[in-house]
Amino acid sequence: MEKAKPYLSAVLIQLMYAGMYLLSKAAFDGGMNASIFVFYRQAAATLVLVPSAYIIEGKDSPHLSFVTFCKIFGLSLIGITASLNLNGIALKYTSASFTAAVSNCLPAITFFMACLMRYESVKLQTRSGIAKITGIVICMAGAATMAFFKGPELRLLVHHHLLSSHAQLNVAQGSGSSSIWIKGVFLMLLSIGCGAVWIVLQTSVLKSYPWKLRFTALQCFLSCLQSFVVAIVLERDGFQWKLGWNIRLLAVAYCGIGVTGIAFYLQTWVIERKGPVFLGLSTPLAFIFTTIFAAILLGEILSLGR
Repeated sequence: MEKAKPYLSAVLIQLMYAGMYLLSKAAFDGGMNASIFVFYRQAAATLVLVPSAYIIEGKDSPHLSFVTFCKIFGLSLIGITASLNLNGIALKYTSASFTAAVSNCLPAITFFMACLMRYESVKLQTRSGIAKITGIVICMAGAATMAFFKGPELRLLVHHHLLSSHAQLNVAQGSGSSSIWIKGVFLMLLSIGCGAVWIVLQTSVLKSYPWKLRFTALQCFLSCLQSFVVAIVLERDGFQWKLGWNIRLLAVAYCGIGVTGIAFYLQTWVIERKGPVFLGLSTPLAFIFTTIFAAILLGEILSLGR
């Protein structure tokens, strides 16, 4: 049973990510503003991570120079605030299953960004270099296929819509303008690009501030402040800020506490025991889970190629 724990944990992580895509999409289709959602999500994550960092890594606050603080602030702005806001808008324009699928491009785009920033190098004369370039091309070709090609529709016999508005939106999206879908694709790729830059630049910042949990908690706190500024500028309607006992509150609590708190910890645990490649190989499961549950629970219309 002990040997099976990393495998079960990896599956659980991808199930949690699938739930994140589904609940976020349901909240957005229910009328929630994406920027407000990101703010509440980061606030919930901050409430979990800050006490955890204090308890696990001790009371003594490590020295944080002004230069390092500015770097962490920039990382939070690019990799969390900008990435999550772009992701939320893209999710409103596309679908939960598409967002989960295109997220699999993150390793390829991260490697491409690392090469541009000279953190990685590629030798085209070697097999490994050719394999890396081929992998990037295949990954981007798959994303392009999902973006621009729409084949015959695949409809399930049974649908149960969590929100009545979601079913109506799916009908509208299925017959609406493709320009909205293309806009969502572009924003999604831009979001992944921001996330890739964030991953690459973290390496150098962690050398000067190696306290990982405090580093994560500080990024969440700073992104919470940044997201509040973005949300207050873009949305002045007080009604949009109300959560209530509905899908909005569930989505915020799940994404902030469940995903950022529990799933991130499980990821660290799995990486320590099986390595980052093992966890990376499990990421397509999130797409499979999301596609199945989005079709059954949210009534998303699937089609070949999309």
